[in-house]
Amino acid sequence: MADVPVLEAAAEEAAPKRKGKTLLIVMVLAVVLLAGGGAGAWFMLAPHGKQKKAEVKQEPLGPALYVALDPPFVVNFEAEQQVRFLQVTAQLMSRDPATIEMLKANDPVVRNDLLLLFGNQKYSVISTREGKESLRAQTLAAVRKIIATAGGKPEKVEAVYFTSFVMQ
Repeated sequence: MADVPVLEAAAEEAAPKRKGKTLLIVMVLAVVLLAGGGAGAWFMLAPHGKQKKAEVKQEPLGPALYVALDPPFVVNFEAEQQVRFLQVTAQLMSRDPATIEMLKANDPVVRNDLLLLFGNQKYSVISTREGKESLRAQTLAAVRKIIATAGGKPEKVEAVYFTSFVMQ
């Protein structure tokens, strides 16, 4: 029976160690659960990504301003062994007065680049609605490139409108 008191003494020494380990594990689990709950609440309640962008106030848009590219563009191009003519009247739209002035100041460059663009088209392509829309997008890209080269803000040129489009 001498062994029983030794075992009891060993058990009493081990009990505080077990209680300490158990307490440590419970505390670590509690901290992890609280941190996870806090992170979850933050992701659910805090504005992120698209929500933040929606909250950013945009400056109000001004009135649309137009620059007419006069006189109309007249170019010839080949179509199925025939010489064809294209006459296009276009207007550029921006809401920024400084961009409008820059477009007017660069009118010779704009006209040159657009004449080259229009004369390089195929009759079979621009005779369709999709072809005309594609040409309009190419025209906008060309004008924006000119504005960027001149030191302006190309995104301020918002649109190009064909006000007359005649093919013969």
